Amino acid sequence: MENTSTLIRNLIKAAIDAVKPEHFIADNIQLSGSKLTIQDKTCDLTAYTHIYVISVGKAAYGMAAALDKIIGQFVSRGIVLTKHLPLRCDLTEKYQLMQGGHPVPTEASLSGAEAILELLDRAGKDDLVIFLISGGGSALMTKPIGGLNLETLQAFSKDILSCGADIKEFNILRKHLDEVKGGRLALHAAPAAQITIILSDVVGNPLDTIASGPTVPDSSTYQDALDIYDRYANIVKFPANVREVLEAGVNRKLPETLKDASLAGQVFLPASNRTAAYAAAAQGRKDGLNASVLNTHLTGEAAEIGALLPSFFSELEPPGLLVFGGETTVHLKGNGLGGRNLETALASVRPMANWEGCTLVTLATDGEDGPTDAAGAIVTSETLSKAIQCGCDPDEFLRNNDSYHFFERVGGLLQPGPTGTNVNDLVFLIRQ
Repeated sequence: MENTSTLIRNLIKAAIDAVKPEHFIADNIQLSGSKLTIQDKTCDLTAYTHIYVISVGKAAYGMAAALDKIIGQFVSRGIVLTKHLPLRCDLTEKYQLMQGGHPVPTEASLSGAEAILELLDRAGKDDLVIFLISGGGSALMTKPIGGLNLETLQAFSKDILSCGADIKEFNILRKHLDEVKGGRLALHAAPAAQITIILSDVVGNPLDTIASGPTVPDSSTYQDALDIYDRYANIVKFPANVREVLEAGVNRKLPETLKDASLAGQVFLPASNRTAAYAAAAQGRKDGLNASVLNTHLTGEAAEIGALLPSFFSELEPPGLLVFGGETTVHLKGNGLGGRNLETALASVRPMANWEGCTLVTLATDGEDGPTDAAGAIVTSETLSKAIQCGCDPDEFLRNNDSYHFFERVGGLLQPGPTGTNVNDLVFLIRQ
């Protein structure tokens, strides 16, 4: 059997590779002559005057590059809007490469949205628009609605991120404050034919939540958004004009998000957190572990989940592996540095001290946990004793939401760098 560090590297590599665009695009999309087949649907690309590709999200470059290898000769123009661009670009000059801001939108996010809208408004009834959507698109692409400016949306995004709203609530608000979310890109692309290929980074894969659903029908309303605003307004003082926009929408002074599914075209979901989780389990079995995926809907407060996870070792016979997938939430109370994966790991440090020979690993599949350069952390039964030797009280760091600096001092940070994909988070429990 491999040693623990090699096991962890193998698990991470298998999970990430399974959801890299060059793999899931090639596995789900084929071209025969001019006939494009996506999963079980086929269309003839010569039936269209122009074919436009719009790729948005943390996996945007990889998805566009993988698709271009298949249908590049048919593409008229494309835009790639992402967080990190590669050092070496394989796309031709037909593609405009742009970088937006994340996790808070920036001027570059606004420029990206405007460029996309300009291209979509050219699309006619004889054209095809292929959308490639991945997580992170909500911040990377933005255009405020109802007279709001970017500075207001930036402040509001920071407030929402700090008060503990989950991703679904956050995106309901964003969809109703933005001209490129909640199916509004599909409205701009109409009457062109449309195909959307989505890489999910949201638990349960709700299509209208991933990247705030820019090309699919939205199940939420302005009233839903206003209710969420009021719920958290008791915790954080939000910009007042945000509520004014939501009220205008409730009173039908602003158009609702897309509700007509016929305007969204065909939608495909070739990969998700489940894809990565099961690939990791398969790799664990190759490496001699009794491996299984226990849950891909892991949600809740990161600190509470982290404290609970070590208890699952009691059900795990060695050599064994349990894989969890999902996305936790952090309510900020301190002013430290960290993300939900690091906080989950930090909360596990004390209970992990009781589990000799066991390892807990948290991983953000995009390679970045919140505002840090870490993807997560490794915790063993020895982490607590190392912390004591370093004079680091895990409880104190947890109270200050300072998980990054804890693991920086004690050891255990995972820093693979941006992975070019994004399907939520994974947790590995290894017992040898």
